Amino acid sequence: MAEGQRNESIATATLPFDADTIARAAALVAAGQPVAVPTETVYGLAADARNAAAVARIYAAKGRPDFNPLIVHVPDLAAAERLGIFGPVERALAAHFWPGPLTLVVPRTADCPVASIATAGLDTIAIRVPAHRAMQALLAASGAPLAAPSANASGGVSPTRAGHVRTTLDGRIALVIDDGPTTAGVESTIARATGGAVEILRPGPVTAAMLGEAARLPVAGVQGSEVVAPGMLASHYAPGKPVRLDAADFAADEFAIGFGAIAGDYQLSAAGDLTEAAARLFDALHAGAASAKSRIAVAAIPHDGLGAAINDRLARAAV
Repeated sequence: MAEGQRNESIATATLPFDADTIARAAALVAAGQPVAVPTETVYGLAADARNAAAVARIYAAKGRPDFNPLIVHVPDLAAAERLGIFGPVERALAAHFWPGPLTLVVPRTADCPVASIATAGLDTIAIRVPAHRAMQALLAASGAPLAAPSANASGGVSPTRAGHVRTTLDGRIALVIDDGPTTAGVESTIARATGGAVEILRPGPVTAAMLGEAARLPVAGVQGSEVVAPGMLASHYAPGKPVRLDAADFAADEFAIGFGAIAGDYQLSAAGDLTEAAARLFDALHAGAASAKSRIAVAAIPHDGLGAAINDRLARAAV
């Protein structure tokens, strides 16, 4: 493919999760092609993390900056320890939260087979053991560690349904595995152990309080602006329209995303439930992007617990 040429000729198939679809997906992975697959967080665009050309195709499909590292998915802790160096804190967190929506950033092992393009040339690697049956089935069938950022054009709204994937990647990838909407609705928490504490690099479903209880250590937010893990770019999740946050009322030209007592065109959670709101967040932004209204406005969301992850995504969408 010539530089700058889009994969317009690729026919994108959307197939339901079953054994035949996983076998087809594994064959594509073996051939160095990325496929879209659901996880419990969002749909991911997965390719063999050991294959530099395959990982490059993820970047090409997404239009992703090459300094932004990718999360590598593996089936279990044993597989993770072949790629990264885990100390007592990381093992405690893995035992508590894996499989699940926690990504741990650890030093690469000396013989780590993951291509350096997947880690953006860093000497660390972001690793997750996913809980979703489709991703676990693809890991088993492919026998490969899978680099898998969210399955959308870089900087856009993350996909929580197969249809969301096709919104920006139709014609760029060969296969979308459809296993319905995701459950968590926001990307995994990313954390690392450092200096006698746990540092959150990206908020997500595993909250600071949960990390602190499991690690029995203080938990802090990331310091500085260096990109050391996925999802740390200031502008991200953009729906292509101006986004106004903490809205108490809405203008006529605004697609209104409500929460709690504040109703709107799309209600994240009438009950004020942060878990429900997180699961619906990206669907709401997709709906706003597709609407005829020129702007999007979002009601205030509490910053407690899972609200920190929701507000983090909204702040990046509004940049």
